[in-house]
Amino acid sequence: MTADGLLRGGEVTPSESFSALLRSRGLDPHWTAPGGGEVEAPEGTTVLAFRFADGVVMAGDRRATAGNVIAHHHMKKVFPADGYSAVAISGTAGIATELIKLFQTELEHYEKLEGHRLSLEGKANYLAAMIRRQLPMAFQGLVVIPLFCGFDEQEGVGRLYSYDVVGGRYEEIDYTSTGSGGRDARLFLRGAFQDDMDETAAIQLAVGALVAAAEEDTATGGPDLRRGIYPNVVIVTEGGYREVEEQLIAEAARTALEAQS
Repeated sequence: MTADGLLRGGEVTPSESFSALLRSRGLDPHWTAPGGGEVEAPEGTTVLAFRFADGVVMAGDRRATAGNVIAHHHMKKVFPADGYSAVAISGTAGIATELIKLFQTELEHYEKLEGHRLSLEGKANYLAAMIRRQLPMAFQGLVVIPLFCGFDEQEGVGRLYSYDVVGGRYEEIDYTSTGSGGRDARLFLRGAFQDDMDETAAIQLAVGALVAAAEEDTATGGPDLRRGIYPNVVIVTEGGYREVEEQLIAEAARTALEAQS
């Protein structure tokens, strides 16, 4: 059903969110926590983002773990938020994926109603509020911590944001990472980051940081050349959101693995 169809009953105003529309129809867009006990669910691990000359790069490894077991080898962790921003997930995989789908729908709904995109900072603030609403589930160990980045069309620059478990939002200057391998990825970025990198160098740096994280963190999956498993890498520039072609990522992965060995 379209947003116009939901609004036809006059139960909410156009300024209210898509979540409010769902609640007006007796639907709950959020999740209820299980009644007691720990839930061992697959978790996404390492994601990162940083600025380069033309915008921002965001990347994530493909491994999901459940305790000490590899749950998935091909999990996607980086998604478009809209045409000019991207979001990456770490933490409880199922909840994180559903939260991102809702976030995408909220931004699309806003654009349809208002006739223009929400500002980049507005998107970052809205995502923080969504994370804050997941706090009861975080207390039960079902934690979601994303990264967010995009191209600020008003300022003409790429910007990136990190979050904490209670919805705190922090704008990062140059680079950021999160997840179990986030510390190792961040150390790699600290030693190699340059804000005037071109796109090719930025792709190489993103893949290299994930390879370095996989070397130290067992929950982070490095590139697997034999099986064709590579990180997913996206770029957001003045031209919008774009996923990097697998061939380019494979070349960067071979270079990073050779440098490591």
